[in-house]
This record gives sequence, structure tokens and C-alpha cells, in this order.
Amino acid sequence: MDTAVRILVVDDEERIRRLLKMYLERENYVIDEAEQGEQALEMALSSDYDIILLDLMLPGMDGIEVCQRIREQKATPIIMLTAKGEETSRVHGFEAGVDDYVVKPFSPREVVFRVKAILRRSSATAYLKTEPVPSHSILVFPELTIDHDAHKVTASGQEVSLTPKEYELLHYLALSPEKVFTREELLKDVWHYDFFGDLRTVDTHIKRLREKLNKVSPQAAAMISTVWGVGYKLEVPK
Repeated sequence: MDTAVRILVVDDEERIRRLLKMYLERENYVIDEAEQGEQALEMALSSDYDIILLDLMLPGMDGIEVCQRIREQKATPIIMLTAKGEETSRVHGFEAGVDDYVVKPFSPREVVFRVKAILRRSSATAYLKTEPVPSHSILVFPELTIDHDAHKVTASGQEVSLTPKEYELLHYLALSPEKVFTREELLKDVWHYDFFGDLRTVDTHIKRLREKLNKVSPQAAAMISTVWGVGYKLEVPK
């Protein structure tokens, strides 16, 4: 079975694509390239990539729209590449379903680090793990079941398609029901590194998570509770 990691690098600057390709190929990843939004969207939907590196500013269809269109059909992890002053666009990116972002100018080593971090947690590689399943691999609540071994979430009997980051956030809250986590704790423990202190990252992911659950189960969505002035928790109905 071919288990090579396939990555789509999308940027309209050839030197950036070449740089990323060089560093990523050192990790034995298979790299495809796109320089325009429409081209990237077509490739992302017709092939199954393990991760997509997506520039925000693209000619034609920009990175936000590409991400939104991909998210309509796929949960492929997406890291967005943005310029330093585009903070508002980054927030829009998270709302569109981006899993992470890297700010230009960036260190290629940092990009490789973030790619590895997402791949470690991504549902795309979950099936490759062969270690014994821990006893808490399936979490069952009223109207909500999380099968961690399969990275599968079911709400009111229907499967919910989540991005790797949305899944990980839900699973983390579900491991300690009723415990309140601050945004800072969630950034540290779910994102695993200093995330430039942008606490809205957590808020936008919680919002998307609730919206997706709410489509199939308002009861499951209501379990993700906001504790005003503190953070979030998974509240189990009494």
C-alpha cells in the first residue's frame, strides 16, 4: 500500500513553491504545485491530499474562497500562508475552515514543523496507527459519540464531517466533560505551540464546530458550552 504523504503547495510565486517543495521533499513527501486558485481547487477536489499549503493572495480566486469551496466537499487539512499585516484575513481564514497559518516571511523549517504537527493529528493518517486502542477510544454521551480510533464523530446517529482541528478540539473537551478550559489552555494543548496569542482562533473553531453539530443535532451542539469570561467546556445533559 502506498503510504507516501501527498501535499499540494499553492502559491503564485515560483520561488516560494520551489523553496517549500525542496524542504518538504527532504521529508520524503510527494509534492504537487498550483499557482492559481481555480487550478488549486480543481486539484484539491480531484485528488486526495494529506495536507494543502494555500497562499491567501492568489490571482483570480483567493485562498479564502478556495478553502471555502474545498470545505464544502472535503476535510483535508489546510495551512494558509499569509503576509504579516493580514490579521483580519487570517480570522476569515479560520472561519472558512483553515487549520493553521504561517506568516510570511517564514522559515521553511517552521512550515515543515507545522506540517508534521498536523499530520500527526490528522484523521488522514489515523488508520496507520497500530498501537493498542486505549480504553477511552470511544466516548459516548447523550446524542454524541466520538470514536477516537476511527476519528469519527456521530451526533444523533448521523456522522459529522470535521476538519482535523475541529475534531481534536471536540475530543479534547470530551476527555474532561464539565471541566472549563480557558482559551489560552486550549491554544496551548490543542494547537501545541505558541499561536501568536490570537485567542479568536479558538472562538472561530468553536463556532464552526457548533454549526456543524447543530445541522444534525442541536442537542449535541448545545453541549459545547461557553463559560463567559473564562472559556469553554463540554456540558453533559443531566
